[in-house]
Amino acid sequence: MERILTQFSSRLAERHARTVIGLILVAAAVLSFFSLARADELSEKVWIHGSANCAENRDPPIETFQFEPDTYILRQNKCANFEGPFIYLMFGEHTLFIQDTGATADPEQFPLYETVRQLMRQRGAEKLKILVTHSHSHGDHVAADAQFRGKPGATLVEPTATAVREHFGFTSWPDGEATIDLGGRTLTVLPAPGHQDEALVVYDDRTRWLLTGDSVYPGRLYVRDWAAFRVSVRRMATFANTHPVAAVMGTHIELARDGTQYAAGTTYQPNEASLVLTPRDLEDLDRLLQQAGAEPKQIATRRFIVWPK
Repeated sequence: MERILTQFSSRLAERHARTVIGLILVAAAVLSFFSLARADELSEKVWIHGSANCAENRDPPIETFQFEPDTYILRQNKCANFEGPFIYLMFGEHTLFIQDTGATADPEQFPLYETVRQLMRQRGAEKLKILVTHSHSHGDHVAADAQFRGKPGATLVEPTATAVREHFGFTSWPDGEATIDLGGRTLTVLPAPGHQDEALVVYDDRTRWLLTGDSVYPGRLYVRDWAAFRVSVRRMATFANTHPVAAVMGTHIELARDGTQYAAGTTYQPNEASLVLTPRDLEDLDRLLQQAGAEPKQIATRRFIVWPK
């Protein structure tokens, strides 16, 4: 009888294990399908893109796009500021990561902090810590810092060389890398000077996005330090070749779908190119920069334009 009971228990355990494995596989397949569907939606996403007459614009000051349950992209209304930058929010189990704070300081015109708090309330995550960092320190990416400065539970990494190096522990800038633990989600931070001295690139292990700020995006890549930019792009391309990068995500769009440049300073950009670039675009950019050599040169493609300053 004992042997029969043992055999019966063993069969039940095997059956239970098969059921659990089956459920895990189904869940993984569902999540994979969801991720692919959302990736396609993001690639084809039509963002708010300003108006020819901003007096008639009725878009909200901030557009919110939820890519997956824990990841959001915000876009600032171009009629509020022609830069129309993108801001990234990534939720972990104990920390919310925010990259950049947009181009407008006034919370009445650009209620970034309140938008973030509303998202946290909707998720029942009001007690999460907030970490605010920057892709770089130009004014259109740091303007609303004061909305977070001194708020309970919020850490703002000031957009200065000293603050960036100290917070992330970079002792041999621009070498090295740092990690950010959000709780069940890890970000890798790489120095990427060239567009601007304090520029950073951030890799998210959840979405497999490489956040490239103003260093790489569908538009005019303004280069202030040519030598540093070439090194940084080579580093990004190498990183993308050695890590599962699904998308290269910058902070502006300045090209139409057909590769045409919008006029600098325009508040209206119909038929924008996709925000999403790819590791192949990084490879192409790296190759073109290496071919260009040590002297700064303008390089124009349908996906990006390298623009030495």
